[in-house]
Amino acid sequence: MTQEIIISGFGGQGVLSMGKILAYAGLMEDKEVTWMPAYGPEQRGGTANVTVIVSDEPVSSPILSSFDTAIVLNQPSLEKFEPKVKPGGTLIYDSYGINVPPTRKDINVYCIDAMDTAAQMNMIKVFNMMVLGGLLKIHPVVSLESVLKALRKTLPERHHNLIPMNEEALRTGMSIIKPA
Repeated sequence: MTQEIIISGFGGQGVLSMGKILAYAGLMEDKEVTWMPAYGPEQRGGTANVTVIVSDEPVSSPILSSFDTAIVLNQPSLEKFEPKVKPGGTLIYDSYGINVPPTRKDINVYCIDAMDTAAQMNMIKVFNMMVLGGLLKIHPVVSLESVLKALRKTLPERHHNLIPMNEEALRTGMSIIKPA
Protein backbone atom coordinates (compact mmCIF):
# COMPACT_ATOMS: atom_id res chain seq x y z
CA MET A 1 0.00 0.00 0.00
CA THR A 2 1.34 3.40 -1.00
CA GLN A 3 -0.62 6.61 -0.58
CA GLU A 4 0.75 9.80 -2.17
CA ILE A 5 -0.99 12.79 -0.62
CA ILE A 6 -0.88 16.56 -1.13
CA ILE A 7 -2.45 18.83 1.49
CA SER A 8 -2.80 22.47 0.46
CA GLY A 9 -4.33 25.69 1.74
CA PHE A 10 -3.47 29.06 3.23
CA GLY A 11 -0.68 29.38 5.75
CA GLY A 12 -2.11 29.28 9.27
CA GLN A 13 -4.70 26.59 8.48
CA GLY A 14 -2.54 23.84 9.95
CA VAL A 15 -1.64 22.30 6.58
CA LEU A 16 1.98 21.60 7.50
CA SER A 17 1.03 20.34 10.96
CA MET A 18 -1.53 17.98 9.48
CA GLY A 19 1.11 16.52 7.18
CA LYS A 20 3.68 16.26 9.97
CA ILE A 21 1.27 14.42 12.27
CA LEU A 22 0.23 12.07 9.45
CA ALA A 23 3.87 11.34 8.60
CA TYR A 24 4.83 10.84 12.24
CA ALA A 25 1.92 8.41 12.71
CA GLY A 26 3.17 6.45 9.69
CA LEU A 27 6.66 6.24 11.23
CA MET A 28 5.14 4.95 14.46
CA GLU A 29 3.53 2.14 12.44
CA ASP A 30 6.92 1.26 10.88
CA LYS A 31 5.86 2.50 7.46
CA GLU A 32 8.09 4.22 4.93
CA VAL A 33 7.31 7.93 5.01
CA THR A 34 8.27 11.20 3.35
CA TRP A 35 7.16 14.68 4.42
CA MET A 36 7.98 17.59 2.15
CA PRO A 37 6.55 21.02 3.03
CA ALA A 38 6.40 23.97 0.64
CA TYR A 39 5.32 27.50 1.51
CA GLY A 40 5.87 31.04 0.38
CA PRO A 41 7.59 33.76 2.37
CA GLU A 42 4.27 34.75 3.94
CA GLN A 43 3.55 31.63 6.01
CA ARG A 44 0.35 33.02 7.53
CA GLY A 45 -2.00 33.98 4.74
CA GLY A 46 0.24 32.81 1.87
CA THR A 47 -0.23 29.43 0.26
CA ALA A 48 1.25 26.37 1.88
CA ASN A 49 1.27 22.72 0.93
CA VAL A 50 2.85 19.52 2.07
CA THR A 51 3.43 16.26 0.25
CA VAL A 52 3.21 13.13 2.39
CA ILE A 53 3.89 9.63 1.16
CA VAL A 54 2.99 6.70 3.41
CA SER A 55 4.00 3.29 2.10
CA ASP A 56 4.75 -0.31 3.01
CA GLU A 57 7.57 -0.22 0.44
CA PRO A 58 10.64 2.03 0.25
CA VAL A 59 9.80 5.42 -1.28
CA SER A 60 11.96 6.17 -4.31
CA SER A 61 11.40 9.95 -4.40
CA PRO A 62 9.50 12.52 -2.34
CA ILE A 63 8.93 14.65 -5.45
CA LEU A 64 5.63 13.93 -7.19
CA SER A 65 3.83 15.31 -10.23
CA SER A 66 0.55 13.51 -9.52
CA PHE A 67 -1.18 12.35 -6.35
CA ASP A 68 -3.46 9.58 -5.10
CA THR A 69 -5.18 12.05 -2.79
CA ALA A 70 -5.40 15.84 -2.70
CA ILE A 71 -6.80 17.74 0.27
CA VAL A 72 -7.52 21.34 -0.71
CA LEU A 73 -8.64 24.06 1.68
CA ASN A 74 -8.91 27.05 -0.65
CA GLN A 75 -9.75 27.90 -4.27
CA PRO A 76 -6.15 28.46 -5.47
CA SER A 77 -5.20 25.01 -4.12
CA LEU A 78 -8.18 23.39 -5.85
CA GLU A 79 -7.27 25.02 -9.16
CA LYS A 80 -3.64 23.92 -8.85
CA PHE A 81 -4.05 20.36 -7.57
CA GLU A 82 -7.37 19.05 -8.95
CA PRO A 83 -5.72 18.35 -12.33
CA LYS A 84 -2.86 16.53 -10.56
CA VAL A 85 -5.04 13.87 -8.89
CA LYS A 86 -4.54 10.51 -10.59
CA PRO A 87 -7.62 9.09 -12.37
CA GLY A 88 -9.51 7.04 -9.79
CA GLY A 89 -7.86 9.08 -7.01
CA THR A 90 -9.45 11.15 -4.29
CA LEU A 91 -9.99 14.87 -3.80
CA ILE A 92 -11.19 16.14 -0.41
CA TYR A 93 -12.17 19.79 -0.04
CA ASP A 94 -13.51 22.01 2.69
CA SER A 95 -16.58 23.86 1.42
CA TYR A 96 -15.69 27.04 3.32
CA GLY A 97 -12.72 27.96 1.14
CA ILE A 98 -14.09 26.83 -2.24
CA ASN A 99 -16.23 29.06 -4.47
CA VAL A 100 -16.21 26.84 -7.57
CA PRO A 101 -16.37 23.13 -6.63
CA PRO A 102 -14.34 20.38 -8.31
CA THR A 103 -15.54 19.32 -11.77
CA ARG A 104 -13.62 16.12 -12.59
CA LYS A 105 -15.71 12.99 -13.02
CA ASP A 106 -12.83 10.48 -13.09
CA ILE A 107 -11.90 10.95 -9.42
CA ASN A 108 -13.67 10.42 -6.09
CA VAL A 109 -14.64 13.80 -4.63
CA TYR A 110 -15.53 14.33 -0.96
CA CYS A 111 -16.64 17.46 0.82
CA ILE A 112 -15.97 18.12 4.48
CA ASP A 113 -17.56 21.12 6.19
CA ALA A 114 -14.74 21.27 8.72
CA MET A 115 -14.40 25.06 9.05
CA ASP A 116 -18.12 25.60 9.57
CA THR A 117 -18.36 22.68 11.99
CA ALA A 118 -15.28 23.83 13.91
CA ALA A 119 -16.77 27.32 14.22
CA GLN A 120 -20.11 25.94 15.46
CA MET A 121 -18.31 23.77 18.04
CA ASN A 122 -15.96 26.60 19.06
CA MET A 123 -13.01 24.44 17.97
CA ILE A 124 -11.35 26.57 15.27
CA LYS A 125 -7.90 25.71 16.67
CA VAL A 126 -8.36 22.08 15.65
CA PHE A 127 -10.08 22.58 12.28
CA ASN A 128 -7.15 20.80 10.61
CA MET A 129 -7.68 17.71 12.76
CA MET A 130 -11.28 17.51 11.50
CA VAL A 131 -9.91 17.45 7.96
CA LEU A 132 -7.35 14.79 8.92
CA GLY A 133 -10.14 12.74 10.49
CA GLY A 134 -12.04 12.93 7.20
CA LEU A 135 -8.99 11.65 5.33
CA LEU A 136 -8.61 8.75 7.77
CA LYS A 137 -12.27 7.81 7.25
CA ILE A 138 -11.82 7.64 3.45
CA HIS A 139 -8.24 6.29 3.42
CA PRO A 140 -7.16 4.78 6.76
CA VAL A 141 -3.45 4.98 5.87
CA VAL A 142 -2.67 5.10 9.59
CA SER A 143 -4.75 4.34 12.67
CA LEU A 144 -6.46 6.93 14.83
CA GLU A 145 -4.43 5.61 17.77
CA SER A 146 -1.17 6.32 15.93
CA VAL A 147 -2.34 9.85 15.11
CA LEU A 148 -3.09 10.46 18.79
CA LYS A 149 0.36 9.14 19.74
CA ALA A 150 1.89 11.38 17.07
CA LEU A 151 0.03 14.36 18.54
CA ARG A 152 1.58 13.63 21.93
CA LYS A 153 5.04 13.51 20.32
CA THR A 154 4.70 16.57 18.09
CA LEU A 155 2.69 18.96 20.27
CA PRO A 156 4.72 20.87 22.84
CA GLU A 157 3.94 19.57 26.31
CA ARG A 158 2.34 22.89 27.26
CA HIS A 159 -0.38 22.10 24.66
CA HIS A 160 -1.09 18.52 25.74
CA ASN A 161 -4.27 19.79 27.40
CA LEU A 162 -5.60 20.21 23.82
CA ILE A 163 -5.21 16.50 22.95
CA PRO A 164 -8.80 15.60 24.00
CA MET A 165 -10.11 18.42 21.78
CA ASN A 166 -7.93 17.16 18.92
CA GLU A 167 -9.30 13.63 19.37
CA GLU A 168 -12.86 14.96 19.34
CA ALA A 169 -12.03 16.91 16.16
CA LEU A 170 -10.60 13.80 14.46
CA ARG A 171 -13.72 11.79 15.30
CA THR A 172 -15.99 14.64 14.19
CA GLY A 173 -14.16 14.86 10.86
CA MET A 174 -14.71 11.13 10.34
CA SER A 175 -18.44 11.65 10.80
CA ILE A 176 -18.95 14.78 8.65
CA ILE A 177 -17.08 13.89 5.45
CA LYS A 178 -19.41 13.00 2.61
CA PRO A 179 -19.27 12.30 -1.14
CA ALA A 180 -19.70 15.52 -3.13
